[in-house]
Amino acid sequence: MPNYVSVAFNVPINKLWTYKNLPDTRALPGSRVEAVLGRRIITGWVVEESDIAEIEEALVKPYLRLVDESPLLSAEALELAKWLSGMYYCSLGEALAVMSPSAERESKRQPDAPRDAGALDELRIAAMAPVPSEEQKAALAEILAANAGRWYLYGPTGTGKTEVFLEAAEATLKEGRGVIYLVPEIALTKQVIDAVKQRFGENCAVLHSGLSPQKRLAEWKRIQSGKATVLVGARSAIFAPLKNLGLIVLDEEHEGSYKAGSSPRYHARQVAMKRAATEKARLLMGSATPSVEAWKLMQDSGIKKLVLSRRLAGGDMPSLEIVDMRLENGSFSRRLVEAIRKTKKEGGQTILFLNRRGFSHFWSCKSCGAELKCMHCSVGLTYHKEKKRMLCHYCGYQIRLPDACPECGSLDTGWAGFGTEQVEEEAARLFPDLSLARLDADTVNKKGVLDKTLDDFRNGKTDLLLGTQMVAKGLNFPGVKLVGIILADTALNLPDFRGAERTFSLVTQVAGRAGRFSKGGRVIIQTFRPSSPVLLMAAANNVDSFYAEELVVRKMLGFPPYTRLLRLLVRSKKADAAEAGINGLAEKLMCMAGSYGVEVLGPSECPLSMIAGNYRRQLILRSGEPGPARSLLNMVLAGFKLPSGSYLEIDPDPVTLL
Repeated sequence: MPNYVSVAFNVPINKLWTYKNLPDTRALPGSRVEAVLGRRIITGWVVEESDIAEIEEALVKPYLRLVDESPLLSAEALELAKWLSGMYYCSLGEALAVMSPSAERESKRQPDAPRDAGALDELRIAAMAPVPSEEQKAALAEILAANAGRWYLYGPTGTGKTEVFLEAAEATLKEGRGVIYLVPEIALTKQVIDAVKQRFGENCAVLHSGLSPQKRLAEWKRIQSGKATVLVGARSAIFAPLKNLGLIVLDEEHEGSYKAGSSPRYHARQVAMKRAATEKARLLMGSATPSVEAWKLMQDSGIKKLVLSRRLAGGDMPSLEIVDMRLENGSFSRRLVEAIRKTKKEGGQTILFLNRRGFSHFWSCKSCGAELKCMHCSVGLTYHKEKKRMLCHYCGYQIRLPDACPECGSLDTGWAGFGTEQVEEEAARLFPDLSLARLDADTVNKKGVLDKTLDDFRNGKTDLLLGTQMVAKGLNFPGVKLVGIILADTALNLPDFRGAERTFSLVTQVAGRAGRFSKGGRVIIQTFRPSSPVLLMAAANNVDSFYAEELVVRKMLGFPPYTRLLRLLVRSKKADAAEAGINGLAEKLMCMAGSYGVEVLGPSECPLSMIAGNYRRQLILRSGEPGPARSLLNMVLAGFKLPSGSYLEIDPDPVTLL
């Protein structure tokens, strides 16, 4: 029996520590041990075993106890962890932690970031249309004609993509192979679980961060033992220990929540591609609004494109109309007011979408122009009238609304912009005879509020449903004939090269709530930028033109999918330390960048230059392929040390530059 084991810990130091096996105990690779590391008692993962100690034998201590009698991670999983560590610039221990059953919690996205709805829509369409259409049959036949490969199921919401996913999963199980079904949002998981469990019964396991560590470990072991061969879950479910993997489904592929926000900053799509290739499995992705990268891959035949074009529930695509808000007062245009009243008269329901919670967007002094900003973040505070507080949606900092300007003492102050609270107040005034409900992060804190609000809307007790992303994801009710997008400009105004893509996706997905079960659905898009090409193409449902034009812009500006980016971010509680760190790194990178064929963009302040009291500075490495930038960075980091109190975050293929 080997005497020694090499152990990796969940710490940002990429090394292994050597420990002795306990008497009559063998810790196999992939199992966990509890050991003393410095002054802490911590759990780590056994990576290797050996008869010879790497260091002087007298210095090697035994670990305290063996946590797992049998390995939790397979040899293949350990290899995947090594790939993850190299790919995403994290320690092997950090990679193993994110892959293990009780370690990762899917991080929530920033408040009120656009989220999409396709998964739940497709589930309801699947339940309503058990007889597959000719398009669905053709797509399924093509997928099942090969044991491995990559396919993309593209089509508007409501065309039955989920039924194809489930049929492909069923066929894969009949082959004796396992299935991983990924969804982008934790909030969507319950409905997806219900649909998959109904189809596959006890053969289905669930992995997501809402489970207790004990339940998560139990599900993990059910998968590992082969008792469950279908897994449904969010991002980290891609690491599940399914044996003989045959199919990975990546639903709503375009969603940014597939990318982890903390180390290791992996993208589930990239890991899915790696696992499918290594384990010779099928990878089936789908969305009504593919990412630009996926669209380009489809163009170049890197992914086989399968198209579903016909809505299956009897509805047709809604008519979309753009309204210029520069000619209006308040948050409701005359066209939207008229349309809401007409919809009520016809017995229909309306969804109102605004991707901004709170009462107003920002507070300012009309005398000196001062604004109230978070003392920990470089963002304005949002006024929440119900709480009578100014809140930061990034770190949670809050203050009372001042009686006068804290800069000049003026009483001539007020707020500008609007959030869901203000829109609710205006809607109640405009439509006193209509029942109204609001759904956002502020209203659903109490248990059961979300389900009750949606049930009331489903049963026709509510005429108007107003909210943020919560009303954009999965609302697929027969009574909805009108969708009003209160302000479509929020993502367009962000200093991020993906702004156009996010706006097009958001408008397209939210618009898909209208007229799902009957003809004559309407969508009214309110904007201060009515001539925006992105909004015009979304309103015309001109998908091909949007992607064609966006690819031209990306190529001209040198952004993905034509290049690969590596984002380097230095943060510190001290501005001068962050500045010195990023400048020192940039200087060394620029000295050698030319010989590697790499371009250095920056350094600069991040658009959000401070979050939670940390000053943030960044630079971007850009190259045609990922290899040169990685080689350059590895060379520089080998001899580089950051100023004390500053930290480096490395994000390969970032989904946001904020």
